[in-house]
Amino acid sequence: VETVPPSGDELIRVNQVGYLPNAAKFATVVAASDKPHAWELVDAGGAVMARGATRVVGDDPSSGEHVHTIDFSGFVAAGQGYTLRVGEVSSHPFDVSPTIYSQMKYDALAYFYHNRSGIEILEQYVGPDHARPAGHPMDQAPCAPDIGCTYTLDVTGGWYDAGDHGKYVVNGGISAWTLLNQYERLVALGSTAGDFGDGKLKIPENMNEIPDLLDEARWEIEFFLKMQVPEGEANAGMVHHKIHDEKWTGLPLAPHEDQEARYLRPVSTAATLNVAASAAQAARIWRDLDPAFADECLEAATRAWNAAKANPAVIPDEGAVVGGGAYGDGELSDEFYWAAAELFITTGDAKYQAELAASPYTEELLGAPGTFSAMTWGQVDGLGAISLAVVDAQHAAAEREAARTKLVAIADKYLEAIDSEGYRLPFKADENGYPWGSNSFVLNNMLVLALAHDFTGEQRYFDGVASGADYILGRNAMDKSYVSGYGENPLKNPHHRFWAAQLSNDYPAAPAGAVSGGPNTARQDPIAMEQIDAACAPQKCYIDDIEAWSVNEITINWNGPFAWVVSWLDEKGTQTGQ
Repeated sequence: VETVPPSGDELIRVNQVGYLPNAAKFATVVAASDKPHAWELVDAGGAVMARGATRVVGDDPSSGEHVHTIDFSGFVAAGQGYTLRVGEVSSHPFDVSPTIYSQMKYDALAYFYHNRSGIEILEQYVGPDHARPAGHPMDQAPCAPDIGCTYTLDVTGGWYDAGDHGKYVVNGGISAWTLLNQYERLVALGSTAGDFGDGKLKIPENMNEIPDLLDEARWEIEFFLKMQVPEGEANAGMVHHKIHDEKWTGLPLAPHEDQEARYLRPVSTAATLNVAASAAQAARIWRDLDPAFADECLEAATRAWNAAKANPAVIPDEGAVVGGGAYGDGELSDEFYWAAAELFITTGDAKYQAELAASPYTEELLGAPGTFSAMTWGQVDGLGAISLAVVDAQHAAAEREAARTKLVAIADKYLEAIDSEGYRLPFKADENGYPWGSNSFVLNNMLVLALAHDFTGEQRYFDGVASGADYILGRNAMDKSYVSGYGENPLKNPHHRFWAAQLSNDYPAAPAGAVSGGPNTARQDPIAMEQIDAACAPQKCYIDDIEAWSVNEITINWNGPFAWVVSWLDEKGTQTGQ
């Protein structure tokens, strides 16, 4: 290929952590030229290990840049401190290694222990900086004065949702599901379940003969069960949407320092179906590990399903409520599909099978209307389809094959996106640019690509997952690793009340392994509005600032798929011949 000399103004974007030897390896070069440039791969000692010519992609609307790509997939020699060079311009250093995700997978899951409510976070598991007293150890929540009930529920436990101290069933649902699906996929299709077994995670339950991944998820499932309206009360079997502070608290603030009154918010059909689905999933997983807990979960799931069928459109308007997020969800057909899928897999009951057969989601492709996504907290039919595709239930064999076919077809759409994007990510902007939490869309789409590889064995899906990880870890228009503790330019200041070192030396920085929501064209917070150009290209609508909650928050439903996909990449990267 004939190349032209570079101008010296080029920028080279790479996965700042590194590349798996057995996956595709791409870098993106910001370069004005419409002719290729020569590139070199250089080792830590300065020796040239590979050479080639860039491929000119051209204008990339997602980044607002004119870009080339470097494909060095053929280079497989493990090593540390490699750089790519175009003329005098060098990339950040990176490794080529099968183990680049081996610690990250644990750091990603540690996020959940760090953010547990109702339990002391111990130095022996998190180190001195992040240890803290229990937050809300007696979370006795009365019904809010405006919602029409008069009881108080003990809702101690669960995970804090995000940067605040609220606990939300709608958002907890997809988060717990993702951890439990990681487990179910490991058992059915994976080879590294032992990496998440008893004694593997830094949590207090790591000597109880139960896989630690399940112990972590159970902390949230038990909270869900406490949010269900008791028998004998109005709306028995329904589930409260959320519990949070009476008014918004400021930053910095550790959970145990939060003095606000906390209240239950109204029941909702969405929350009720989240519990029907999650508890049904838990019931089958714990069936042989803890039969009593499995029974409790299945009973709660059945009560929730029946209550939701009797009250199919309870949609509280929480838009004006302060102290916590709304998590409003008025489209419930996807929640009914998800819950029916989990209950059918667990019980084999024909009534749930009939519910699935009648659902539009049995035929329809996944994803929220108008978004390029497999699933979001409010669009959960994909969760049901994935459970059907993954779990080896004899009575669901036909549904399993149909779900697998559907998932592979969706994965193909994500591969098309990778090929059309200058930064080769499995996501596309729409007319509104990038949505809130855009990185989570990338991560959930990676999860579907990973399953397509599990189902077909085709390398292109593995390469697609790796390409998504490259975007999250630095091959993006911000030259940013969106993960704390990883890469040359990592996430430093996520929006979080306790991990608030940016605001006060009395509070710690974020531990390694938290993933930022990332670029968001709408920029709903004052810092983002003030600091980011209103005409930002979608990938540039970002700032690493603790107050920029619309672009830099961290949450359980974003770290969940992050943990799932980096664990999958670690499994595949350390397997030879995959």
